[in-house]
Amino acid sequence: MLLPYLPAVTAFFLAAALTPVIKRLSVRLSVVDRPNDEAKKLHRQSIPLLGGTAIFISIALVLAGLFFLDDPTLTSGLIGYQQYIGFLFGGLILMVGGFFDDKFTLSPKVTIFFPILAALTAVIFGIGVSKVSNPFGGAIEISTIVSQLVTFIWLLVVMYVTKFLDGLDGLATGVSAIGALMMTGLALTVMYFQPDAAAFAAICAGALLGFLVWNWHPAKIFLGEGGSTFVGFIIGVLAVIGGAKVGTALLVLSIPFLDVIWVVLRRTLIEHRSPTKGDRKHLHHRLLDLGLSQRQVVLIYYAIAALVGVSTLFLQSKQKLILFVAIVLLMIVGATLLVLTERKRRL
Repeated sequence: MLLPYLPAVTAFFLAAALTPVIKRLSVRLSVVDRPNDEAKKLHRQSIPLLGGTAIFISIALVLAGLFFLDDPTLTSGLIGYQQYIGFLFGGLILMVGGFFDDKFTLSPKVTIFFPILAALTAVIFGIGVSKVSNPFGGAIEISTIVSQLVTFIWLLVVMYVTKFLDGLDGLATGVSAIGALMMTGLALTVMYFQPDAAAFAAICAGALLGFLVWNWHPAKIFLGEGGSTFVGFIIGVLAVIGGAKVGTALLVLSIPFLDVIWVVLRRTLIEHRSPTKGDRKHLHHRLLDLGLSQRQVVLIYYAIAALVGVSTLFLQSKQKLILFVAIVLLMIVGATLLVLTERKRRL
């Protein structure tokens, strides 16, 4: 058995080395993000896209290498080759769809089919949970059909959370990396102890951090549409593969998750427009408007994700639920204060 950290380190260096190659390829193919929307985009020069491809290829190469070496690290527990293949096929679908979207700017009605297909692929290949933790003790067994439905919805939701989160340099990448690291830690605790799930999560974290070297502000390359959904796909899969860790993932992504709910409700119920049409009213944009820099806003998100994530390693299901409710209440208070501050500035 290979040392657990070697595949993760390999994924890190692969992603860090592949990203400049993808960057040059993106420029050659003219798949770049041009600052033609002053209301939403913060950069003032064209930035290459397709960055998520470097993350995907790095993870795929490391997994393939371990399979070729017949190393038992990844299959020593509840996860089998079938689930990994489903993950890779789902990621490939997102990469292909993301390329066409970045290149030709497809409509949201078309692009949604790629996350749907990726989630369906994961479910078909057996990625899912057979039981969920009961906050009041024990676990709740669920049928196969319910498990597949819940997994599909969960993956779709998380992919769109990170897609919406991808508005500042390194934000979606870093928060997702923290989520993967928390999954690694949780899988190594006495309560779970799933070395296969820990190794898989560590490989994903390594690839995300390797890409973050180039995606940190000022970003040299962006995730792209495929990458922004793929990092969510990673977290979504890690949360359900080999055991239910949805509570941990949900808490790490709690601020982005609640922000997405607020944005969708505001756009549909208050502004009466499509929730897919972007604007500068996400929480991270509002913090920028208060005078914070991109790096400061991103570090705030990192700190919250890391703090909440580490706490989940020691909390029981009921305590996680209480923490989530507390975050919801704090988010409501914070959002109210931000709106009031903006109104005062306009007067």
